[in-house]
Amino acid sequence: MSPQIDPQDEIKTSIQSIKKLNGGQDEFLQAVTEVFGSLHSVIKEDPIYSRKKILERISEPERQIIFRVPWQDDQGDIHVNRGFRVEFNSALGPYKGGLRFHPTVNLSIIKFLGFEQIFKNALTGKPIGGGKGGADFNPKGRSDDEIMRFCQSFMTELYRHLGENRDIPAGDIGVGTREIGFLFGQYKRIANKYESGMITGKDPKWGGTLVRNEATGYGLAYFVREILSELNSDIEGKKFVVSGSGNVATYTIEKLNQLGGIVIACSDSDGFVHDKEGIDMDLLKQIKQVERGRIHEYADRKENVDYYDNKSIWTLECDVALPCATQNELQKEDAEALINNGVQVVAEGANMPASTEAIELFRESDVLFGPGKAANAGGVAVSALEMHQNASLNAMTFDETDKQLQQIMKNIHSTCRDTAKEYNTPKDYLNGANIAGFKKVANSMLALGLI
Repeated sequence: MSPQIDPQDEIKTSIQSIKKLNGGQDEFLQAVTEVFGSLHSVIKEDPIYSRKKILERISEPERQIIFRVPWQDDQGDIHVNRGFRVEFNSALGPYKGGLRFHPTVNLSIIKFLGFEQIFKNALTGKPIGGGKGGADFNPKGRSDDEIMRFCQSFMTELYRHLGENRDIPAGDIGVGTREIGFLFGQYKRIANKYESGMITGKDPKWGGTLVRNEATGYGLAYFVREILSELNSDIEGKKFVVSGSGNVATYTIEKLNQLGGIVIACSDSDGFVHDKEGIDMDLLKQIKQVERGRIHEYADRKENVDYYDNKSIWTLECDVALPCATQNELQKEDAEALINNGVQVVAEGANMPASTEAIELFRESDVLFGPGKAANAGGVAVSALEMHQNASLNAMTFDETDKQLQQIMKNIHSTCRDTAKEYNTPKDYLNGANIAGFKKVANSMLALGLI
Protein backbone atom coordinates (compact mmCIF):
# COMPACT_ATOMS: atom_id res chain seq x y z
CA MET A 1 0.00 0.00 0.00
CA SER A 2 1.29 3.46 -0.87
CA PRO A 3 2.15 5.69 2.10
CA GLN A 4 -0.49 8.29 2.93
CA ILE A 5 0.42 11.81 1.83
CA ASP A 6 -0.92 15.15 2.90
CA PRO A 7 -4.16 16.00 0.99
CA GLN A 8 -2.90 19.50 0.26
CA ASP A 9 0.27 18.11 -1.29
CA GLU A 10 -1.71 15.55 -3.27
CA ILE A 11 -4.07 18.15 -4.68
CA LYS A 12 -1.15 20.41 -5.54
CA THR A 13 0.61 17.52 -7.30
CA SER A 14 -2.59 16.62 -9.19
CA ILE A 15 -3.06 20.20 -10.38
CA GLN A 16 0.56 20.38 -11.55
CA SER A 17 0.09 17.15 -13.50
CA ILE A 18 -3.13 18.43 -15.08
CA LYS A 19 -1.42 21.69 -16.05
CA LYS A 20 1.36 19.74 -17.73
CA LEU A 21 -1.15 17.72 -19.75
CA ASN A 22 -3.30 20.73 -20.66
CA GLY A 23 -0.86 23.55 -21.25
CA GLY A 24 -2.40 26.79 -22.49
CA GLN A 25 -5.95 25.79 -21.52
CA ASP A 26 -6.32 28.60 -19.00
CA GLU A 27 -10.10 28.50 -18.55
CA PHE A 28 -10.12 24.75 -18.00
CA LEU A 29 -7.24 24.91 -15.51
CA GLN A 30 -8.98 27.73 -13.63
CA ALA A 31 -12.11 25.59 -13.25
CA VAL A 32 -10.16 22.54 -12.08
CA THR A 33 -8.13 24.56 -9.57
CA GLU A 34 -11.29 26.11 -8.14
CA VAL A 35 -13.02 22.76 -7.57
CA PHE A 36 -9.94 20.96 -6.25
CA GLY A 37 -9.30 23.84 -3.84
CA SER A 38 -12.40 22.77 -1.89
CA LEU A 39 -11.46 19.11 -1.55
CA HIS A 40 -8.72 18.95 1.11
CA SER A 41 -11.08 17.79 3.88
CA VAL A 42 -12.78 15.30 1.57
CA ILE A 43 -9.49 13.67 0.52
CA LYS A 44 -8.32 13.56 4.14
CA GLU A 45 -11.63 12.10 5.33
CA ASP A 46 -11.63 9.21 2.85
CA PRO A 47 -8.28 8.11 1.34
CA ILE A 48 -10.06 5.90 -1.21
CA TYR A 49 -10.36 8.92 -3.51
CA SER A 50 -6.56 9.05 -3.56
CA ARG A 51 -6.02 5.31 -3.97
CA LYS A 52 -8.44 5.13 -6.86
CA LYS A 53 -6.99 8.25 -8.56
CA ILE A 54 -10.35 10.01 -8.66
CA LEU A 55 -8.84 13.49 -9.08
CA GLU A 56 -6.90 12.41 -12.14
CA ARG A 57 -9.84 10.51 -13.62
CA ILE A 58 -12.51 13.12 -12.98
CA SER A 59 -10.43 15.87 -14.64
CA GLU A 60 -9.79 13.87 -17.83
CA PRO A 61 -12.71 13.76 -20.31
CA GLU A 62 -13.98 10.36 -21.29
CA ARG A 63 -14.04 11.52 -24.90
CA GLN A 64 -13.05 14.67 -26.83
CA ILE A 65 -14.44 15.14 -30.33
CA ILE A 66 -13.04 17.87 -32.64
CA PHE A 67 -14.24 18.16 -36.21
CA ARG A 68 -14.35 20.35 -39.32
CA VAL A 69 -17.57 22.23 -40.13
CA PRO A 70 -17.61 23.44 -43.78
CA TRP A 71 -20.57 25.58 -44.89
CA GLN A 72 -21.59 28.00 -47.62
CA ASP A 73 -22.90 31.55 -47.12
CA ASP A 74 -25.62 33.32 -49.14
CA GLN A 75 -23.04 34.67 -51.59
CA GLY A 76 -21.74 31.20 -52.34
CA ASP A 77 -18.47 31.64 -50.41
CA ILE A 78 -17.24 28.63 -48.43
CA HIS A 79 -16.26 28.89 -44.77
CA VAL A 80 -14.66 26.37 -42.44
CA ASN A 81 -15.22 26.36 -38.69
CA ARG A 82 -14.17 23.99 -35.93
CA GLY A 83 -16.71 21.98 -33.97
CA PHE A 84 -16.30 20.44 -30.50
CA ARG A 85 -18.04 17.99 -28.21
CA VAL A 86 -16.38 17.03 -24.94
CA GLU A 87 -18.12 14.09 -23.29
CA PHE A 88 -16.66 14.57 -19.84
CA ASN A 89 -18.23 12.20 -17.35
CA SER A 90 -21.10 9.68 -17.55
CA ALA A 91 -20.95 8.21 -14.04
CA LEU A 92 -24.40 9.60 -13.16
CA GLY A 93 -26.06 9.21 -16.55
CA PRO A 94 -25.79 10.16 -20.23
CA TYR A 95 -23.73 13.23 -21.08
CA LYS A 96 -25.77 16.44 -20.77
CA GLY A 97 -24.70 19.96 -21.63
CA GLY A 98 -25.24 22.77 -24.11
CA LEU A 99 -23.76 23.82 -27.43
CA ARG A 100 -22.15 27.26 -27.72
CA PHE A 101 -21.73 29.07 -31.05
CA HIS A 102 -19.34 32.00 -30.54
CA PRO A 103 -16.07 33.11 -32.16
CA THR A 104 -14.19 32.73 -28.86
CA VAL A 105 -14.97 29.01 -28.56
CA ASN A 106 -11.93 26.76 -28.28
CA LEU A 107 -11.06 23.47 -26.60
CA SER A 108 -10.15 25.14 -23.29
CA ILE A 109 -13.51 26.88 -23.00
CA ILE A 110 -15.47 23.76 -23.94
CA LYS A 111 -13.51 21.71 -21.40
CA PHE A 112 -14.02 24.24 -18.60
CA LEU A 113 -17.74 24.33 -19.36
CA GLY A 114 -17.92 20.54 -19.50
CA PHE A 115 -16.02 20.14 -16.24
CA GLU A 116 -18.34 22.59 -14.47
CA GLN A 117 -21.32 20.79 -16.00
CA ILE A 118 -20.39 17.51 -14.26
CA PHE A 119 -20.94 19.00 -10.80
CA LYS A 120 -23.79 21.31 -11.78
CA ASN A 121 -25.74 18.34 -13.13
CA ALA A 122 -24.94 16.32 -10.00
CA LEU A 123 -26.37 19.08 -7.79
CA THR A 124 -29.72 19.00 -9.60
CA GLY A 125 -30.30 15.47 -8.31
CA LYS A 126 -31.12 14.28 -11.84
CA PRO A 127 -29.46 11.21 -13.42
CA ILE A 128 -27.34 13.09 -15.96
CA GLY A 129 -23.62 13.22 -16.62
CA GLY A 130 -21.59 16.19 -17.83
CA GLY A 131 -20.58 17.34 -21.31
CA LYS A 132 -20.36 20.44 -23.47
CA GLY A 133 -19.90 21.37 -27.11
CA GLY A 134 -20.00 24.10 -29.69
CA ALA A 135 -18.15 25.81 -32.51
CA ASP A 136 -16.15 28.97 -33.22
CA PHE A 137 -18.99 30.15 -35.48
CA ASN A 138 -20.45 33.64 -35.06
CA PRO A 139 -24.21 33.67 -35.77
CA LYS A 140 -24.42 37.47 -35.45
CA GLY A 141 -25.27 39.11 -38.75
CA ARG A 142 -25.96 35.79 -40.46
CA SER A 143 -29.23 35.04 -42.23
CA ASP A 144 -31.55 32.25 -41.16
CA ASP A 145 -30.51 30.27 -44.22
CA GLU A 146 -26.80 30.63 -43.38
CA ILE A 147 -27.41 29.53 -39.80
CA MET A 148 -29.45 26.58 -41.05
CA ARG A 149 -26.66 25.48 -43.39
CA PHE A 150 -24.09 25.77 -40.62
CA CYS A 151 -26.26 23.78 -38.18
CA GLN A 152 -26.84 21.07 -40.78
CA SER A 153 -23.11 20.73 -41.44
CA PHE A 154 -22.36 20.71 -37.71
CA MET A 155 -24.93 17.98 -37.00
CA THR A 156 -23.80 15.89 -39.99
CA GLU A 157 -20.70 14.99 -38.00
CA LEU A 158 -22.02 15.22 -34.44
CA TYR A 159 -25.15 13.09 -34.89
CA ARG A 160 -23.23 9.79 -34.69
CA HIS A 161 -22.20 10.61 -31.10
CA LEU A 162 -25.66 11.59 -29.81
CA GLY A 163 -28.73 9.81 -28.47
CA GLU A 164 -31.25 10.06 -25.63
CA ASN A 165 -29.31 7.43 -23.66
CA ARG A 166 -25.86 8.52 -24.82
CA ASP A 167 -25.39 12.29 -25.14
CA ILE A 168 -28.08 14.98 -25.05
CA PRO A 169 -27.00 18.50 -26.08
CA ALA A 170 -28.97 21.69 -25.54
CA GLY A 171 -28.58 25.41 -26.22
CA ASP A 172 -26.09 27.89 -24.83
CA ILE A 173 -24.70 31.22 -26.06
CA GLY A 174 -25.56 31.61 -29.76
CA VAL A 175 -27.82 28.54 -29.77
CA GLY A 176 -31.50 29.16 -29.15
CA THR A 177 -34.77 27.58 -30.24
CA ARG A 178 -34.09 28.42 -33.91
CA GLU A 179 -30.71 26.67 -33.92
CA ILE A 180 -32.03 23.71 -31.92
CA GLY A 181 -34.73 23.27 -34.57
CA PHE A 182 -32.21 23.22 -37.41
CA LEU A 183 -29.95 20.82 -35.51
CA PHE A 184 -32.79 18.43 -34.66
CA GLY A 185 -34.14 18.54 -38.20
CA GLN A 186 -30.78 17.40 -39.57
CA TYR A 187 -30.46 14.70 -36.90
CA LYS A 188 -33.92 13.36 -37.76
CA ARG A 189 -33.05 13.41 -41.44
CA ILE A 190 -29.77 11.46 -41.05
CA ALA A 191 -30.71 9.12 -38.22
CA ASN A 192 -34.10 8.34 -39.82
CA LYS A 193 -35.97 8.53 -36.52
CA TYR A 194 -37.92 11.10 -34.52
CA GLU A 195 -35.89 10.85 -31.34
CA SER A 196 -37.02 14.07 -29.65
CA GLY A 197 -35.23 13.13 -26.42
CA MET A 198 -31.79 13.43 -28.06
CA ILE A 199 -31.73 17.23 -27.66
CA THR A 200 -33.34 19.75 -25.31
CA GLY A 201 -34.26 23.39 -25.62
CA LYS A 202 -36.82 22.56 -28.31
CA ASP A 203 -39.86 24.65 -29.14
CA PRO A 204 -42.81 23.46 -26.98
CA LYS A 205 -44.80 23.01 -30.20
CA TRP A 206 -42.67 19.97 -31.08
CA GLY A 207 -41.40 18.40 -27.91
CA GLY A 208 -39.95 21.21 -25.83
CA THR A 209 -41.01 22.09 -22.32
CA LEU A 210 -42.46 25.33 -21.05
CA VAL A 211 -40.17 27.46 -18.83
CA ARG A 212 -37.02 26.24 -20.67
CA ASN A 213 -36.20 29.72 -22.06
CA GLU A 214 -36.76 31.25 -18.65
CA ALA A 215 -35.23 28.46 -16.58
CA THR A 216 -31.66 29.66 -15.95
CA GLY A 217 -32.75 33.21 -15.14
CA TYR A 218 -35.73 32.18 -13.04
CA GLY A 219 -33.62 29.58 -11.25
CA LEU A 220 -30.98 32.19 -10.43
CA ALA A 221 -33.64 34.44 -8.88
CA TYR A 222 -34.99 31.52 -6.83
CA PHE A 223 -31.49 30.63 -5.62
CA VAL A 224 -30.85 34.25 -4.59
CA ARG A 225 -34.16 34.23 -2.72
CA GLU A 226 -32.92 31.26 -0.70
CA ILE A 227 -29.56 32.93 0.04
CA LEU A 228 -31.30 36.11 1.21
CA SER A 229 -33.50 34.04 3.50
CA GLU A 230 -30.29 33.02 5.32
CA LEU A 231 -29.85 36.74 6.04
CA ASN A 232 -33.46 36.95 7.28
CA SER A 233 -34.27 39.03 4.22
CA ASP A 234 -35.96 38.68 0.84
CA ILE A 235 -35.89 40.07 -2.70
CA GLU A 236 -38.58 42.72 -2.29
CA GLY A 237 -37.13 46.24 -2.29
CA LYS A 238 -33.54 45.12 -2.88
CA LYS A 239 -31.43 46.82 -5.57
CA PHE A 240 -29.91 44.47 -8.16
CA VAL A 241 -27.27 44.89 -10.84
CA VAL A 242 -27.41 42.26 -13.60
CA SER A 243 -24.73 42.12 -16.28
CA GLY A 244 -25.69 40.98 -19.76
CA SER A 245 -28.98 41.32 -21.60
CA GLY A 246 -29.25 37.94 -23.27
CA ASN A 247 -31.52 35.07 -22.33
CA VAL A 248 -30.19 34.48 -18.79
CA ALA A 249 -30.04 38.15 -17.83
CA THR A 250 -33.43 38.98 -19.33
CA TYR A 251 -35.34 36.30 -17.46
CA THR A 252 -33.40 36.93 -14.26
CA ILE A 253 -34.58 40.53 -14.44
CA GLU A 254 -38.14 39.46 -15.25
CA LYS A 255 -38.41 37.15 -12.24
CA LEU A 256 -36.71 39.62 -9.87
CA ASN A 257 -39.24 42.25 -10.96
CA GLN A 258 -42.10 39.81 -10.29
CA LEU A 259 -40.70 39.14 -6.81
CA GLY A 260 -40.48 42.84 -5.97
CA GLY A 261 -36.80 43.47 -6.67
CA ILE A 262 -35.48 46.63 -8.38
CA VAL A 263 -32.99 45.89 -11.16
CA ILE A 264 -31.18 49.15 -11.83
CA ALA A 265 -28.73 48.10 -14.57
CA CYS A 266 -27.98 45.63 -17.35
CA SER A 267 -25.45 45.54 -20.16
CA ASP A 268 -24.14 44.15 -23.41
CA SER A 269 -20.62 43.99 -24.86
CA ASP A 270 -20.71 47.71 -25.74
CA GLY A 271 -21.71 49.18 -22.37
CA PHE A 272 -24.44 49.33 -19.72
CA VAL A 273 -27.59 51.27 -18.88
CA HIS A 274 -28.39 52.60 -15.41
CA ASP A 275 -32.13 52.99 -14.83
CA LYS A 276 -32.69 54.14 -11.26
CA GLU A 277 -36.45 53.46 -11.52
CA GLY A 278 -35.88 49.83 -12.49
CA ILE A 279 -35.44 48.13 -15.86
CA ASP A 280 -38.56 48.19 -18.07
CA MET A 281 -38.95 44.56 -19.18
CA ASP A 282 -41.23 45.28 -22.12
CA LEU A 283 -38.75 47.76 -23.58
CA LEU A 284 -35.75 45.51 -22.90
CA LYS A 285 -37.41 42.53 -24.60
CA GLN A 286 -38.47 44.64 -27.57
CA ILE A 287 -34.92 45.85 -28.17
CA LYS A 288 -32.99 42.68 -27.43
CA GLN A 289 -35.35 39.84 -28.40
CA VAL A 290 -37.53 41.31 -31.15
CA GLU A 291 -35.23 43.85 -32.81
CA ARG A 292 -31.92 42.18 -31.82
CA GLY A 293 -30.63 45.67 -31.05
CA ARG A 294 -27.98 47.08 -28.70
CA ILE A 295 -28.44 48.11 -25.08
CA HIS A 296 -27.71 51.80 -25.73
CA GLU A 297 -31.05 51.94 -27.57
CA TYR A 298 -32.75 51.44 -24.19
CA ALA A 299 -31.30 54.76 -23.00
CA ASP A 300 -32.27 56.39 -26.30
CA ARG A 301 -35.93 55.49 -25.80
CA LYS A 302 -36.46 56.03 -22.06
CA GLU A 303 -35.99 59.22 -20.09
CA ASN A 304 -33.74 59.51 -17.05
CA VAL A 305 -31.60 56.55 -18.07
CA ASP A 306 -27.80 56.83 -18.23
CA TYR A 307 -25.65 54.86 -20.68
CA TYR A 308 -21.96 54.17 -20.08
CA ASP A 309 -19.40 52.60 -22.38
CA ASN A 310 -16.29 53.57 -20.46
CA LYS A 311 -16.70 52.16 -16.95
CA SER A 312 -17.66 48.97 -15.17
CA ILE A 313 -21.26 48.10 -14.30
CA TRP A 314 -19.93 46.83 -10.96
CA THR A 315 -19.20 50.39 -9.77
CA LEU A 316 -22.92 50.92 -9.14
CA GLU A 317 -24.24 50.63 -5.59
CA CYS A 318 -26.48 47.61 -5.12
CA ASP A 319 -27.55 44.97 -2.61
CA VAL A 320 -27.11 42.03 -4.98
CA ALA A 321 -24.82 41.64 -8.02
CA LEU A 322 -25.55 38.98 -10.63
CA PRO A 323 -22.94 38.50 -13.39
CA CYS A 324 -24.84 36.90 -16.29
CA ALA A 325 -22.68 37.70 -19.33
CA THR A 326 -19.51 35.64 -19.79
CA GLN A 327 -16.51 34.07 -18.07
CA ASN A 328 -14.13 36.24 -16.02
CA GLU A 329 -16.14 39.42 -16.54
CA LEU A 330 -15.93 40.35 -12.85
CA GLN A 331 -12.33 40.99 -11.83
CA LYS A 332 -10.59 41.80 -8.53
CA GLU A 333 -11.10 45.57 -8.86
CA ASP A 334 -14.80 45.01 -9.56
CA ALA A 335 -15.12 42.88 -6.43
CA GLU A 336 -13.42 45.62 -4.40
CA ALA A 337 -15.88 48.21 -5.74
CA LEU A 338 -18.89 46.03 -4.93
CA ILE A 339 -17.66 45.29 -1.41
CA ASN A 340 -16.92 48.97 -0.74
CA ASN A 341 -20.45 49.81 -1.90
CA GLY A 342 -22.01 47.35 0.55
CA VAL A 343 -23.07 44.45 -1.69
CA GLN A 344 -24.57 41.58 0.33
CA VAL A 345 -24.83 38.77 -2.23
CA VAL A 346 -23.09 37.90 -5.50
CA ALA A 347 -24.39 34.95 -7.52
CA GLU A 348 -23.22 33.73 -10.91
CA GLY A 349 -25.76 33.55 -13.73
CA ALA A 350 -23.03 32.92 -16.30
CA ASN A 351 -20.43 30.15 -16.10
CA MET A 352 -17.33 31.24 -14.14
CA PRO A 353 -17.94 34.99 -14.59
CA ALA A 354 -16.00 35.90 -11.43
CA SER A 355 -12.22 35.58 -11.47
CA THR A 356 -10.37 33.58 -8.84
CA GLU A 357 -9.14 36.77 -7.16
CA ALA A 358 -12.65 38.25 -7.08
CA ILE A 359 -14.11 35.11 -5.51
CA GLU A 360 -11.47 35.12 -2.79
CA LEU A 361 -12.30 38.73 -1.90
CA PHE A 362 -16.00 37.87 -1.58
CA ARG A 363 -15.23 34.84 0.59
CA GLU A 364 -12.92 36.87 2.85
CA SER A 365 -15.59 39.52 3.34
CA ASP A 366 -19.16 39.15 4.58
CA VAL A 367 -20.50 38.79 1.02
CA LEU A 368 -22.37 35.54 0.33
CA PHE A 369 -21.18 34.10 -2.99
CA GLY A 370 -23.30 31.69 -5.08
CA PRO A 371 -21.16 29.81 -7.63
CA GLY A 372 -22.54 29.18 -11.10
CA LYS A 373 -22.60 25.39 -10.75
CA ALA A 374 -25.33 25.92 -8.13
CA ALA A 375 -26.88 29.30 -8.90
CA ASN A 376 -27.40 28.82 -12.64
CA ALA A 377 -28.34 25.13 -12.58
CA GLY A 378 -31.97 25.93 -13.37
CA GLY A 379 -31.39 25.64 -17.10
CA VAL A 380 -30.09 22.09 -17.06
CA ALA A 381 -32.64 21.15 -14.39
CA VAL A 382 -35.50 22.05 -16.72
CA SER A 383 -33.66 20.33 -19.57
CA ALA A 384 -33.83 17.18 -17.46
CA LEU A 385 -37.56 17.79 -17.00
CA GLU A 386 -37.85 18.09 -20.80
CA MET A 387 -36.11 14.71 -21.15
CA HIS A 388 -38.61 13.22 -18.71
CA GLN A 389 -41.48 14.79 -20.61
CA ASN A 390 -40.22 13.37 -23.92
CA ALA A 391 -39.78 9.89 -22.43
CA SER A 392 -43.22 9.85 -20.80
CA LEU A 393 -45.09 11.59 -23.67
CA ASN A 394 -46.74 13.68 -20.98
CA ALA A 395 -46.38 17.47 -21.29
CA MET A 396 -46.43 19.68 -18.18
CA THR A 397 -48.00 23.11 -17.83
CA PHE A 398 -45.91 26.23 -17.26
CA ASP A 399 -46.91 26.40 -13.60
CA GLU A 400 -46.16 22.70 -13.00
CA THR A 401 -42.69 23.06 -14.49
CA ASP A 402 -41.99 26.30 -12.65
CA LYS A 403 -43.05 24.73 -9.36
CA GLN A 404 -40.60 21.86 -9.91
CA LEU A 405 -37.85 24.34 -10.83
CA GLN A 406 -38.41 26.25 -7.59
CA GLN A 407 -38.14 23.04 -5.56
CA ILE A 408 -34.96 21.96 -7.38
CA MET A 409 -33.28 25.32 -6.70
CA LYS A 410 -34.39 25.16 -3.08
CA ASN A 411 -32.87 21.68 -2.80
CA ILE A 412 -29.61 22.79 -4.44
CA HIS A 413 -29.35 25.68 -1.98
CA SER A 414 -29.98 23.37 0.98
CA THR A 415 -27.40 20.88 -0.27
CA CYS A 416 -24.73 23.58 -0.65
CA ARG A 417 -25.56 25.21 2.70
CA ASP A 418 -25.65 21.95 4.66
CA THR A 419 -22.50 20.54 3.05
CA ALA A 420 -20.60 23.74 3.81
CA LYS A 421 -21.68 23.47 7.46
CA GLU A 422 -20.72 19.78 7.58
CA TYR A 423 -17.18 20.62 6.46
CA ASN A 424 -16.80 23.52 8.90
CA THR A 425 -17.08 26.31 6.34
CA PRO A 426 -20.55 27.72 7.10
CA LYS A 427 -22.05 30.08 4.50
CA ASP A 428 -19.33 29.13 2.00
CA TYR A 429 -21.56 28.10 -0.90
CA LEU A 430 -18.56 27.52 -3.16
CA ASN A 431 -17.15 24.85 -0.85
CA GLY A 432 -20.59 23.37 -0.34
CA ALA A 433 -21.30 23.10 -4.08
CA ASN A 434 -17.87 21.73 -4.98
CA ILE A 435 -17.80 19.12 -2.21
CA ALA A 436 -21.39 17.95 -2.69
CA GLY A 437 -21.04 17.69 -6.46
CA PHE A 438 -17.65 15.99 -6.27
CA LYS A 439 -18.71 13.37 -3.71
CA LYS A 440 -21.81 12.38 -5.66
CA VAL A 441 -19.88 11.89 -8.90
CA ALA A 442 -16.78 10.36 -7.28
CA ASN A 443 -18.80 7.82 -5.29
CA SER A 444 -20.64 6.80 -8.45
CA MET A 445 -17.32 6.35 -10.24
CA LEU A 446 -16.11 4.11 -7.43
CA ALA A 447 -19.28 2.05 -7.58
CA LEU A 448 -18.90 1.50 -11.33
CA GLY A 449 -15.34 0.22 -11.11
CA LEU A 450 -12.38 1.45 -13.13
CA ILE A 451 -14.08 3.66 -15.73
